[in-house]
Amino acid sequence: MENFDVAVIGAGAAGMMCAAVAGQRGLRVVLIDHATRLAEKIRISGGGRCNFTNRDAGPANYLSENPRFCRSALARYTPQDFVSLVKRYKIGFHEKHKGQLFCDESSEQIIDLLVRECGAGNVTWRRPVDVQEISVGGAAGDAGGRSFRLSTSAGEIGAKSLVIATGGLSIPKIGATDFAYRIARQFGLEMVEPSPALVPLTFTSAGWEPFAALSGLAIEARVSTGKGRSRGDFLEDLLLTHRGLSGPAILQISSYWKLGTPLTIDLLPEFDATARLLEGKAGSKKLVVTELSGWMPARLAEVWVAVHGLAPDARVADIPDRQLRVLGDALNHWTLTPAGSEGWRKAEVTGGGIATTELSSASFESRKVPGLHFIGESVDVTGWLGGYNFQWAWASAVAAAEAIAESRNPAQASLA
Repeated sequence: MENFDVAVIGAGAAGMMCAAVAGQRGLRVVLIDHATRLAEKIRISGGGRCNFTNRDAGPANYLSENPRFCRSALARYTPQDFVSLVKRYKIGFHEKHKGQLFCDESSEQIIDLLVRECGAGNVTWRRPVDVQEISVGGAAGDAGGRSFRLSTSAGEIGAKSLVIATGGLSIPKIGATDFAYRIARQFGLEMVEPSPALVPLTFTSAGWEPFAALSGLAIEARVSTGKGRSRGDFLEDLLLTHRGLSGPAILQISSYWKLGTPLTIDLLPEFDATARLLEGKAGSKKLVVTELSGWMPARLAEVWVAVHGLAPDARVADIPDRQLRVLGDALNHWTLTPAGSEGWRKAEVTGGGIATTELSSASFESRKVPGLHFIGESVDVTGWLGGYNFQWAWASAVAAAEAIAESRNPAQASLA
């Protein structure tokens, strides 16, 4: 049996970062992954250019049953820290929108950076390798008297510390599994029910039929749902699809949305549509559809007029004030209830996961099983769209790696 100080399972963003930092702190590390292709989620992210962080990432940009849990890790490893690493590798990048940072060339550059960082830490790779069983036993001289024994398709591996970085359930076609949750259940850790997050929302065929033909049409809109601490409110682009709604505004709000609750969409967030319609009524010879086409895409204006029972040749001047108020209010407060979402196959990340009450916010170590750590997407911390989830991967990985290094070799960790 091969023995290591640390075994990291999952060679994605969080796993590679954790292995690299632990290795560079003087620990003997093995990094295990089941996939034949490395870091596929990094590779496809950001349209192939990897939105690797967000300049403004902070606790307010994350959802969790315990919103305070993420503060420590995010404060200790900031977006500027990862940007410095990117600059060290001379990777060109740019800010695209609202603090979102992308590679100028390819997401492969981030994968290469992480592989090279693992090389700098002399990390041992085991892939593609399946972990079939994990057991815990005693080890002479080990802190806490524990060690982990991993039965894998490549033989037995022993480790004093074990880090689970296998992510969540989003995008199963690239290898996502419930491995982290199975391990959590094995050791009796509580879970927050996982759910698809940053995902398009869908409607019933009958309810969406008038808008289905507008698939591909985009408009900037303000979308909100929920109440109190669980309320989401985003001003972003909204995209109509054959089955419902997508685009940044919807992906953002999907993390807040609960089945059976409505969305409120302001299609004209820059002004009061009712006031404009009433002000323009006097002496106006415009068709209603012509007036609306000045405010939104003409195709949407045509459908909107039809859905609200107006004839295509209806003129603003001929519509009663009461009906104009209804039309205007609907433009600023379009209320509709999704039937569901596109699910795991289209979700960019997983909401929920291992309950934060089970973990130390400083080390991500299990409170029940010393030496067992969970990081990244497997934990009940979900970031907004726009680089926030990658920043969580980096920050949680570094926190766990440094805590392990400190516990195993305080002198070496302090020097690093």
